[in-house]
Amino acid sequence: MNMQVAKNTVVTLDYSVADFEGVLVDAGQEPLVYLHGGYDDIFPLIEEAVQGKKIGESVIVKMQPDDAFGEYDAALVQVEPRSQFPDELEVGMQFEGVPEGADDDDEDDDEDVLIYRVTEMADDKVVLDGNHPLAGMALVFTCTVTAVRPATAEEISHGHTHDGHCEDDDE
Repeated sequence: MNMQVAKNTVVTLDYSVADFEGVLVDAGQEPLVYLHGGYDDIFPLIEEAVQGKKIGESVIVKMQPDDAFGEYDAALVQVEPRSQFPDELEVGMQFEGVPEGADDDDEDDDEDVLIYRVTEMADDKVVLDGNHPLAGMALVFTCTVTAVRPATAEEISHGHTHDGHCEDDDE
């Protein structure tokens, strides 16, 4: 039986992502497994494209920055004193941080935390970028459906897949 991708199915995609010039930006080393049906587990445009597809079928989705990782936001680039960082520091390292001007009264602090990448280092300064590495890029997402299964009731209630590594499972 060849199931179709539909709401409340767990879908496995082999994928790759390139920019509009065809330069590979993500080779998709690991398959993408997500809960289908509007759970925000995957970009909506991709979800729309694979809706109704069967195992072995492929789609190519062209996404503008707004459909993918957003526009590049220069306000998310911060320059910090080198002294605030560990001695072992190199370009590409990542740190969690809260953007300047984030609402301090906010109860839900998780929303404001971003991952900042070290993009440059000078003698006494470190440049951090809170943008996703693919922010501001138009992307071409090519994927093939490799597996489809019904989601479990627990996956549906939690709104994501359980591949044996879910933090809130009591296994």
